[in-house]
Amino acid sequence: MSDEPLVLGIETSCDETGVGIVHGQTLLVDTVASSVEEHARFGGVVPEVASRAHLEAMVPTIERACREAGVALRDLDAISVTSGPGLAGALLVGVASAKALAVALGKPLYGVNHLASHVAVDIVEHGPLPEPTMAMLVSGGHSSLLLVPDVTNDVRSLGATMDDAAGEAFDKVARVLGLPFPGGPHVDRAAREGNRIAIDFPRGLTTGRDMERHRFDFSFSGLKTAVARWVETRQRAGESVPVADVAASFQEAVVDVLTRKALLACKEHDVDHLLIGGGVAANSRLRALAEERCAKAGVTLRVPRPGLCTDNGAMVAALGAQMVAKGREPSDLGLPTDSSMPVTLVQA
Repeated sequence: MSDEPLVLGIETSCDETGVGIVHGQTLLVDTVASSVEEHARFGGVVPEVASRAHLEAMVPTIERACREAGVALRDLDAISVTSGPGLAGALLVGVASAKALAVALGKPLYGVNHLASHVAVDIVEHGPLPEPTMAMLVSGGHSSLLLVPDVTNDVRSLGATMDDAAGEAFDKVARVLGLPFPGGPHVDRAAREGNRIAIDFPRGLTTGRDMERHRFDFSFSGLKTAVARWVETRQRAGESVPVADVAASFQEAVVDVLTRKALLACKEHDVDHLLIGGGVAANSRLRALAEERCAKAGVTLRVPRPGLCTDNGAMVAALGAQMVAKGREPSDLGLPTDSSMPVTLVQA
């Protein structure tokens, strides 16, 4: 082992029990135990079910991560854990587990922000982050535009979702179209067979007045409602619903707004690197359109591979390793959880 920090990260903000181990900027292992199938029959994540699943999965997932990485717990330099934002009960399981490890091993503990972790994970994929970097995080709970001068202690919010986040809109539209939960992958798959200009769905917060007041904010509630009404109108008229065309047109409206606002933020803040993270970053059309528009704008695009876009322990370990490398002070053992932790607070 070199003198680069060896950090184990624990992520339990929603329905994924993630444990990752990072050595400096090298990912050794990313182990995930998902409870998504347990939530599918409810059409969404049930907090109590998620918390119980984390309890059952935590120890086996840590053991598997260490085994696959060839690392003993005593070799670790630090423990990193998501302390917010997320589901309160789920966060408690992860933070309590991390505290127990830190105390038992005599290792420093870093309670970190879930959203900042989504930014940091790209370091293990594409190397050090340019400072500053523009980051757009899109997931089931968040749609955020962030200016990131330093991912360990300086993350600035430029805009955020005002109602439904992008991933939430995907789930709701999938339900309208009769597609399974989680909706994102199924809408993406259906859209590949459809015509993305078949239906002109609205682009939220993009009118002149909206751009003055909510320049970098997002709103997908109106779009979701527009899709539902379009489908209901067809059904009432006794006409079939062209699922592929609806999925493609809806998806295009989402990614059009996301990429347009992200590149506008890059231009106005003179930043030439755009990082896209979060679960929706796995969407094939978002990746394609972002690549096309970034190339035209002279902006370098960074997107982690799909497996690192969804919630995982690697991202928490990656941020923890950066904390150690930059000499940030560890968190107190009285570290709280914060289900509404602001993105500007990188460390609890």
